[in-house]
Amino acid sequence: MTNVKIFQPGTENEQAFLAAVQRSESLFDRWVSPPDTPEKYADHLRRYSAETHYSYLAQATDGALIGCINLNEIVRGALQSAYLGYYAFSPNQGKGLMKEALDTVISHAFDKHELHRLEANIQPDNVSSICLVKSLGFRLEGYSPRYLKIDGEWRDHERYAITSDEWVSQAHAVR
Repeated sequence: MTNVKIFQPGTENEQAFLAAVQRSESLFDRWVSPPDTPEKYADHLRRYSAETHYSYLAQATDGALIGCINLNEIVRGALQSAYLGYYAFSPNQGKGLMKEALDTVISHAFDKHELHRLEANIQPDNVSSICLVKSLGFRLEGYSPRYLKIDGEWRDHERYAITSDEWVSQAHAVR
């Protein structure tokens, strides 16, 4: 039995999303800058309505939002790849729910969206996030200095990836 529901966000989720972002500010630290105003949330919905981007909200059985998971910059053709981005919401972090949510979205990426590869770029000091992707079978591919501009500053990242072949061949604890 699953403890997590995955769905694409809509305008009806704005209030719950913004409240979750506000109560979770301490979790984001310097790792991520999620939409925190109605205007930024509307921009998020517009961006993720394109075929090159998908966004999913994860919700616990009690209705509380667990986190947000995004498939970014989907490239078709010979690559069939996307960048995976995610962040958890308080108070559901550290309970294994985000891992379950990511497991579901990764399966969607490889099955429903027919992708071959997912890449997760993570700042080296973000130990929790690195442990999370490793627990899902992602492998370290390299180091990218000054890779992404977050909160006005260029940040170094470690590059983790997994292919659909690797995903299928692995046994996942949450499956």
